[in-house]
Amino acid sequence: MLSKTAEYALRATVLMAREPEQTQSADLMAEVTKVPRRYLHKVVQDLIQAGLVRSQPGPGGGYGLVRDPRDITILDVVNAVAPLERITHCPLGLTSHTSLCPLHKELDDVYASAQTALARVTLAQLVNSSSKIVSLCDVKVSCNS
Repeated sequence: MLSKTAEYALRATVLMAREPEQTQSADLMAEVTKVPRRYLHKVVQDLIQAGLVRSQPGPGGGYGLVRDPRDITILDVVNAVAPLERITHCPLGLTSHTSLCPLHKELDDVYASAQTALARVTLAQLVNSSSKIVSLCDVKVSCNS
């Protein structure tokens, strides 16, 4: 349901949320998130334009979150790069369908439920999860989280 771009943006923001007071270099972000460096640049630019991420140029610079991870939801990140599109009118352009048919109503309900679910979870919740599996961290590798 989520695009690869949204998945990449979520990986990048979760990494930044692990140490929100610091910036992360693009090279480190690409390595840890397994996002191709060139594509990562596009994703981060979208996040910057949406006001979720800041760029700090120069030595020791990189990317960081603009807001506290407790205030950024998964939906915020998804909407910044590849919003879930709700169905508001007949996708077939049938003029007799003045409201959604049963098929498209059900599909729109799925999108609405997904939006609600994604809006309930913040980056901080993901980072502070009690799960033994840590996001973006292989157990064979040391993670500073």
